[in-house]
Amino acid sequence: MSTLPPALIAELAHKLYRARKDRVQLRHFSRAYPQMTIEDGYAIQREWVKLELADGHIIKGRKIGLTSRAMQQASQISEPDYAPLMEDMFFASGTDIPLERFIAPRVEVELAFLLSKALRGPGVTLEQVMQATAHVTPALEIIDARIEQFDRDTRAPRKVFDTIADFAANAGVVPGGRPMAPEGIDLRWVGALLYKNGVIEETGLAAGVLNHPGNGVAWLANKIAAYDEELRAGDMVLSGSFTRPTTAARGDVLHADFGSLGTISVRFA
Repeated sequence: MSTLPPALIAELAHKLYRARKDRVQLRHFSRAYPQMTIEDGYAIQREWVKLELADGHIIKGRKIGLTSRAMQQASQISEPDYAPLMEDMFFASGTDIPLERFIAPRVEVELAFLLSKALRGPGVTLEQVMQATAHVTPALEIIDARIEQFDRDTRAPRKVFDTIADFAANAGVVPGGRPMAPEGIDLRWVGALLYKNGVIEETGLAAGVLNHPGNGVAWLANKIAAYDEELRAGDMVLSGSFTRPTTAARGDVLHADFGSLGTISVRFA
C-alpha cells in the first residue's frame, strides 16, 4: 500500500533522476519519510522510469535483485526486488567502462535470460520460462547507490524501500561469454569465479538464485502482472546475483570465468 502523496513521489523520482546525472548521493528517503512502504518505492521507481523514457531512452529488459536468502534476511524482505534495464546501461565485454558514469559502483555475477516469447502472469512456471527463453548467457551487473548505502552520519544501512526506489540499485549490465540454449545445461550448477585485478574475490553457483535462476524470471512475470505488465519477447532478464557485490575503482579489471560458458572482462577507466 502506498502512503506517500503523488506529488511527493514525483519529487523524489526527480531527485533520483538528477542524482544519477550529477553523481551526487541522496540521503535515505526512509529516514525523511519513515512511513514509506515497498509500494512507495516502486511508485518512485516508475516515475523515474517515465523521466528516462521522456529523454528518449528505451527499456531493454529487467533485473531481479535480492534473490538469495541471505540478502533477503539482511534487507528484511521476504521476496526479491526488480527494476528495468535501460538501453544506455549496456556495456560490451572487453571494453573500458567510464567510471564517471557511476557514484560507487560494485559488480555482481549473474545469468541473463533472453526471451523469444512474452511471459505474462499470473501463473507463469519455471517450465514456461525455459520454453520462452531463446538462450541464457553470462552477465555482470553493475550496481550503484544514488541513495547512500549507509547514512553519512548514523551509518545506518538504507532500507529496502530506498533500494527499490533507486532502480533496485541497477546501473549497468555487461553480457558476454557463450550463449547457451536453456535445455543444454543444468543451470543450477553453473558456477563462476569473479576476479579483480587477478585475485579471486567471489565464487558462486547459480542455484543460489531461488534454487534455479529461472525461478526468478517466473517470479518477476507473475509480480508485474498486477500492474498489467509483461516480460516481452526480446527482453533480457538478469535473474539475480549468485555472488556478493565486489567494489570497483578506476583502473580495476574485473574478470568473470563461467567455465564452459566462457568469460567476461571489463576495466573501469
